[in-house]
Amino acid sequence: MHAMIFVHLPVADVARSRKFFSGLGYAVNETFSSDNAVTLVLGENQFAMLTQRDVFDSLHTAETADASKTKECVVCLGVDRRECVDTLVDGAIAAGATPGDTDDEDFMYGRSYHDLDGHSWQIFWMDPAAT
Repeated sequence: MHAMIFVHLPVADVARSRKFFSGLGYAVNETFSSDNAVTLVLGENQFAMLTQRDVFDSLHTAETADASKTKECVVCLGVDRRECVDTLVDGAIAAGATPGDTDDEDFMYGRSYHDLDGHSWQIFWMDPAAT
């Protein structure tokens, strides 16, 4: 149905967010990045655009939520192997993120973290035999 997805999230400091997520191994799509936004490549045709808060605010009339106080969404990303969950989440925490919850089921394993701006990222692995 959809050819691409861009999840837009407001951030306090684009350069700080670029450094944080690049350090976790995310590639940046420079075509869709500027001094006011950095676009992370999450997968094929899947992107997170981290936009400077004042620029983000100018895109709509509704009040922008402070993700450290109010959850506007949780970005859930699947990985290929269970070990990748721990590698990515542990790396995020080591880089300054705060830990979130852990869910360990027979067929699925997931952990979350809250990035430097408080946005929640859920990283999960699902047993291919369960799908």
